[in-house]
Amino acid sequence: MASKVEIITFLKKDFPQNKCIVESVGEKFSRVRWPVSHEDLRPGGSVSGPSLMTAADVALYVAILGEIGIVPLAVTTNLNMSFLRKPASDKDLIAECRLIKLGRTLAVGDVFIYSEGDGQAVAHAVGTYAIPAQNQSGQVNVV
Repeated sequence: MASKVEIITFLKKDFPQNKCIVESVGEKFSRVRWPVSHEDLRPGGSVSGPSLMTAADVALYVAILGEIGIVPLAVTTNLNMSFLRKPASDKDLIAECRLIKLGRTLAVGDVFIYSEGDGQAVAHAVGTYAIPAQNQSGQVNVV
C-alpha cells in the first residue's frame, strides 16, 4: 500500500508533466482534481476529451498505487470513455475512481468525472491496468 503523500511524491518526481492534484486515496478509491485552464478547452468552450481521459487514467493509477504500493511499471491496457454532458469550462474536473477488481496481474476500475460542485457526471470511464509480476522479494520482474 502507498499513502497519499507517497503517491504525490512519486508523481512529482517521476511524472512531473501530470497536472492532476491527488485529493484522497484509500479503500480501493481515489479522488483527483484536474485544474481546468484555457489550454484544456476546445473551440466552443468544452473541456477536451484528452483532458477528461487523462484525469480518468490518473485517478485509476492513483487508486491502484494506493492498494499495491509504488509500482511504476503498472500500465494502462484499456480505457473506455463515455462522454455524458458538456463539462463546465470554468470549473475544475473531479475524477473519482473505485476499483472493481484488483488481482495479481490486472486491476479494473470505474471512474466518474464531475465538474466541481455539480453532482451529475460529465463522463464515465472503465479502465484496466496491467500490474507487472513481482518476484519473492517484491521486486518487479522486467522481461
